[in-house]
Amino acid sequence: MNDNPLFYESIPKESKEERKIYLETLRMMTPSEKFNKVMELNEMSKSLCKQGFRKRFPDKNEEEIHKLFLDWLEKCHNSNY
Repeated sequence: MNDNPLFYESIPKESKEERKIYLETLRMMTPSEKFNKVMELNEMSKSLCKQGFRKRFPDKNEEEIHKLFLDWLEKCHNSNY
């Protein structure tokens, strides 16, 4: 979790309590539940990315969309290291 006070200052006042509840919920999750949540969020992010490609390239079929996704993923992989 982020202990930087500036991080929390950037959160709107009305959502600070919601964030506290969210973080507490995460703390109460078992490692298995956390792993499952990571996998769920990973699948959701892949789906959203492909949805964006479909919107950007409406003429492409699913195979081409998947290829675009894999190419994009390859460019991003380990780009932070």
